[in-house]
Amino acid sequence: MNKLQNFTKGFIKENPLFVTVLGMCPSLAVTTSLEKALGMGMGVFFVLVLSNFIVSLVMSNPKIAELVRPVRIPVYIVIIATLVTIVEMLMHAFLYDLYKSLGVFIPLIVVNCIILGRAEAFASENKPLDSVLDGMGMALGFTGAIVLISLFREILGAGTITIWGNLVLNLNFIFNFLHIKPIDLFVQPAGAFLSFGLILATLTAIGNSFKPKSIVKGATANE
Repeated sequence: MNKLQNFTKGFIKENPLFVTVLGMCPSLAVTTSLEKALGMGMGVFFVLVLSNFIVSLVMSNPKIAELVRPVRIPVYIVIIATLVTIVEMLMHAFLYDLYKSLGVFIPLIVVNCIILGRAEAFASENKPLDSVLDGMGMALGFTGAIVLISLFREILGAGTITIWGNLVLNLNFIFNFLHIKPIDLFVQPAGAFLSFGLILATLTAIGNSFKPKSIVKGATANE
């Protein structure tokens, strides 16, 4: 696998949400608006890229790796928790409204299985540059997935797109033209599962349409 393939595999082929179905908790909880999805995506990007880099540096040194390997999971968690704390403090200082809206889901990045999974499955066995590219690709793939879910939910559930802060795109004129109203269900918890299921089913159907169709054998035993 070359570096470009390593970077792009997280976009579609190994998308952490739509393919490996990891990180479901924040994906369903914070996707009520585009702003929240982008905020969570930025946090995951920062933590995932740096944790991959640090874990790779640690495990690339044979002497350090020999000491760390028996207790590698606690070590990874300490590294990830430190980075999450930095993200939380930065959001509290500079993006306070976003910090309040994301709430408990910021510290929960510590136990996000995407981040710990990439540290164990990839960063611990590969060089720092490759690990950084892997982290960037997976983080962007995750961000793209939750952005897609948030757009689906917010448009259908509220008729708006909350881009950032007070920058809100109102799409209610479309609903008024169609003489219908936004469906509140989509911005409620149940709507998260429904939205994820509909999007996943659509993407799976699209993916299957590009696969070669199996040849159906219609011949009888005598033929």
